[in-house]
Amino acid sequence: MNVPDIADWKKQARLAARALRAGFDPGLSVRLFERLLHQLPPARGAIVGGVWPLPGEIDLRPLLRELHARGHRVALPVTAPRGQPLHFREWAPGEAMVPGRFGTSHTEGAELVPDYVLVPLLAFDRAGHRLGYGAGHYDRTLAALPRAFAVGFGYACQEVPRLLVEPTDRALDAIVTELEVIRVGRK
Repeated sequence: MNVPDIADWKKQARLAARALRAGFDPGLSVRLFERLLHQLPPARGAIVGGVWPLPGEIDLRPLLRELHARGHRVALPVTAPRGQPLHFREWAPGEAMVPGRFGTSHTEGAELVPDYVLVPLLAFDRAGHRLGYGAGHYDRTLAALPRAFAVGFGYACQEVPRLLVEPTDRALDAIVTELEVIRVGRK
């Protein structure tokens, strides 16, 4: 399959994944958080890169508050211009949020480099590949943070048998859903 075919396939897969995710019970995210905290917690002292939710995404804010309460420094991404990696700014509960690109929100805290990155996704496969929104921000970010442990988060219904990948796509180290933790084994 050539690159234009992959791009078209990804576009169609994104539409299908958004529709599927839209019909899922957001209350199940509590199970996802419990699984992550018990089976795949960040190492003591790790800086955690989280994400402020966009409409339709799993709302990580309760998890981010819990990680902060456990002593982790938490950072949220600032969406860079297309073609650039994300950079992260420190967040604490109650801190004011600033509007960013593409409807995102972030803080104006100090810049931090995360050791453990929670990565949103629209779809995933068991090889650790993810389908994102198409701008390549997380692929560039993970390439720039080769030592960071990258954890995709999503609902089990977002799993697909196989994703088509391009050379610039970066695989995750693990994926956590409300049903299980999938360890890919890179780190």
